Amino acid sequence: MSNVLEVTDLYKSLGNKEIIKGISFSIKEGEILGFLGRNGAGKTTTIKMLVGLISPDKGSVIISGHDITKETEKALSCVGAVVENPELYSYLTGRQNLEQIARFYKGITKEDIEEIGNTVGLSGRLDEKVKKYSLGMKQRLGLAEALLSKPKLLILDEPTNGLDPTGIIEFRKLLKKQAKENNIAIFVSSHILSEIEQLCDRVAFIDGGVIKSFETLNGTPSGKNAKAENFENVIIMTKEKDKCTKALKEISFIIDFKLADESNGVCTFEAKAKPDSVPDITSSLAENKIRIEQIYKKQQNLEARYIELVDGGEKNNVESH
Repeated sequence: MSNVLEVTDLYKSLGNKEIIKGISFSIKEGEILGFLGRNGAGKTTTIKMLVGLISPDKGSVIISGHDITKETEKALSCVGAVVENPELYSYLTGRQNLEQIARFYKGITKEDIEEIGNTVGLSGRLDEKVKKYSLGMKQRLGLAEALLSKPKLLILDEPTNGLDPTGIIEFRKLLKKQAKENNIAIFVSSHILSEIEQLCDRVAFIDGGVIKSFETLNGTPSGKNAKAENFENVIIMTKEKDKCTKALKEISFIIDFKLADESNGVCTFEAKAKPDSVPDITSSLAENKIRIEQIYKKQQNLEARYIELVDGGEKNNVESH
C-alpha cells in the first residue's frame, strides 16, 4: 500500500523557541498511527502544520502526492480533521450541521449525508438539535463532518476526550472500521496510553520536538528515526544455573542475557533475543539437556515503553505547544 502522508525533516520555531526539530514519518493507506507525547511535546504544533494552519520553517508535508505548502488546496482536499473539540452549531440539527459542511464540497448529496450519519451511528438522531446531543454524539457528528468529503487522511487530536468508557470503545471500533473498510490513513494525537495501545497499528513517541522512536504494538522499532535494536525480551526460568549460563552464551539467537533473579532454587534469566526465536531457544536448551521450568516472551506494554523513552529522558527541555 502507498503512503498517504509523508512528513520529511520538519522544523518549526515559535518566537525564539524551536518547537519541532526535524521529525519525519509516514502513514500508509488503512494504517492508524498514534502520535504520543506529554503536553508540550510538540503534538499540537505538528497537527497545525499537517492541516495547513501554520507553515513549517523547513521540511515538507506531502498528502496524497501534494505538497501542502505548494498545493495547499489539493492537499487539504484529501484531509478530514477533528482538531480539539468539534466545531458544531448547537442551535442547528445534526443534519443541518452536515449540510453546512457539504456546501464547501462538490457533489455531496442528501443521500451522502444520510449515509455518513448511519456510518457514525447517528441514524435517527440527525434531525435533533445538537444542543440535545450527548458528548459522545457530538464527537460522532464531528467525525461525520470530517468523513463527509471521503478523505484519504483523517487527523484526530485527542478524539476521546470527555467520553465515557462505552463511548471510547464505540469510537475506537468506528475508527478501525473506517481504516479497514475505506483504506483511510488515520493520524491520532493523544496522551492517553491505553487508548493508543488498543487503537493504533504503530506509535510515534515525541518528546521535546523530537520523535524518539516508531514502534509497532509488539514493541518492534521501525521507521527512519527508530532505534537500531530489533529484539524481543525472553524470560527463561530454570534450576540449572551454570548449565543454562553456558548454553545461553553459545546460542546464536541470544543477543545478550542476564541473571535477573535467583530465589527458591529457581534462576530467572532475562535475554535479548532475535524476533520470534523462542521456539529455537527452547530447542537449543533441550539439546543441551537443560530442564526448563518456564520460557516465554516478555511483552512490554506501551506505558513501560513511554516511561523509558519519554519520562526516562531529559525533563528540562519541554517545549511549548
